[in-house]
Amino acid sequence: QLQVVESGGGLVQPGGSLRLSCAGSGFTFSNYAMSWYRQAPGLERARVASISSDGTGTIYADSVKGRFTISRDNVKNMVYLQMNSLNPEDTAKYYCKAVRGRIEYWGQGTQVTVSS
Repeated sequence: QLQVVESGGGLVQPGGSLRLSCAGSGFTFSNYAMSWYRQAPGLERARVASISSDGTGTIYADSVKGRFTISRDNVKNMVYLQMNSLNPEDTAKYYCKAVRGRIEYWGQGTQVTVSS
């Protein structure tokens, strides 16, 4: 059964850190580029970061550059998003996406709330 499952969200204080995880199964994980997106209430879903299938290439949204790091482990079929220096504007539901050409698989998301 094909699955993309996010975990690691929660409530964190401003300036804090969280690491999100995304597990892929039911497809050849190492063939897929992986991305993290986020969606805040009333806003469109937006890409946060992407990583190539072999992990050698990464892209970040300007708003998270220098604070977030995307990584992957193709042995464990996992992708991660390390988030540092979090601020309230980072509050959103975070989604993981696997993509290969026109094929996309989305997870159900994990909520991140940054608040004191």
